Amino acid sequence: MKIENINTFGELKQSGYKSQSIKDELRYNLREKIKTGKSAFEGVHGFENTVIPELERAILSRHNINLLGLRGQAKTRLARKMIDLLDEYIPYVEGSEINDDPFHPISRFAKNLIEEKGDETPIKWLHRSERFSEKLATPDVTVADLIGDVDPIKAANLKLSYADDRVIHFGMIPRANRCIFVINELPDLQARIQVALFNILQEGDIQIRGFKLRMPLDMQFVFTANPEDYTNRGSIVTPLKDRIGSQILTHYPESIAIARTITEQEAKLDKHQSELVYVPNLAKDLLEQISFEARDSEYIDNKSGVSARLSITAFENLLSTAERRALKAGADHTTLRLSDFMGIIPAITGKVELVYEGEQEGAATVAQHLIGSAIQTLFPVYFPKIEKLERPDAKTPYTDIVEWFFTESGFELLDDATDEEYQKVLDDVSPLSALLKKYQSKLDEKELYFMKEFVLWALVEYKKLSKDRFAQGYEFKDMYGSYISKL
Repeated sequence: MKIENINTFGELKQSGYKSQSIKDELRYNLREKIKTGKSAFEGVHGFENTVIPELERAILSRHNINLLGLRGQAKTRLARKMIDLLDEYIPYVEGSEINDDPFHPISRFAKNLIEEKGDETPIKWLHRSERFSEKLATPDVTVADLIGDVDPIKAANLKLSYADDRVIHFGMIPRANRCIFVINELPDLQARIQVALFNILQEGDIQIRGFKLRMPLDMQFVFTANPEDYTNRGSIVTPLKDRIGSQILTHYPESIAIARTITEQEAKLDKHQSELVYVPNLAKDLLEQISFEARDSEYIDNKSGVSARLSITAFENLLSTAERRALKAGADHTTLRLSDFMGIIPAITGKVELVYEGEQEGAATVAQHLIGSAIQTLFPVYFPKIEKLERPDAKTPYTDIVEWFFTESGFELLDDATDEEYQKVLDDVSPLSALLKKYQSKLDEKELYFMKEFVLWALVEYKKLSKDRFAQGYEFKDMYGSYISKL
């Protein structure tokens, strides 16, 4: 007989079912996963040796948890993944507002029903997917929202005195009994509301409008907080912090490889879009490097953080830019271009908090600066370093390219050029092909033209060539010719 087919308290007893607290339940199921070598937080990358071991230790210790970190560090995702550590089903007294355990009822309703019907008490089964409750802390949250309040309509309908505890309407927390309850952005919760959580966390009491109810709620609390909030909008009151068992610090991806994995997992791409646009590996690395540059940029407030969502939405924008270009050209396939990166600027500007210097530069200019910085950082990985100071007569790997631009007066790369036109323009720069043949001889054919354009953009960043934007695209010229044209 399947356990979820048991319908009465008597049948539940006969089945040999043993109830346990949610913290013991999480602990037991985590122990089994650790023994078998299975990941308890599958799909969360970059935390394998840092955050996840600390989180597992907190669960094994039966602690309430505070995940402390900047925005976009998978705090809420970690909390939601804890659902996988719950039993598939648990029994509760049918009709109970607070998921009463038949073996340990805590509400008057459940106690009275079990006393009246005994083994015939009807029970229902709660799936683990329904055992997760989440509340975003905002300044307008009240004690009534979280804990409960007296319901005058219920009192009138049942013809009860306000002194009768049956007139209470339970808030979100009691209704999440035997569940994981998450409060996001805890510092945004007013101090007086945080105080209301003291007894729930420590003693299990709840107090509503003068009613002191001894209700040992069985809950796993998970809080999330941003350290910036401690000074800007609010703080976690000290006695509440003292009652939270473990505080775990989250962080951003520590390598481009991890960041790429996260972006590719989270980006919402249409199947046709993925088939239409080929994305070179260098383009994926460059996209992630932009976020790394943003976190170190003098124009951006690093205390605010740069969310992993920047890379995810930028990747979506990047493919859409190439897709739009291909659709306009009537092509059924295209390869991403470096000039397509200008399409990700809207994804960057909305996700960074600028300091005063950044505000003076302007959000779009800062975004372009980040793209340029990412190109400068990655360029020495593929080609010899471009020195800032060189003797005038010194021969470098890039001399022939610079001289070609001096002789040929440069060229234009149009935004809507077809792939054939785009490739022809780059192939005409013969020293560019020679450079790639020497330093990137094993490069895949699909990656070739992105790499060629990458070299040109890098030479611009290192002040060896000039690049000017006009309505339909970009014009690349030698630095000397650029100065003459401006006179």
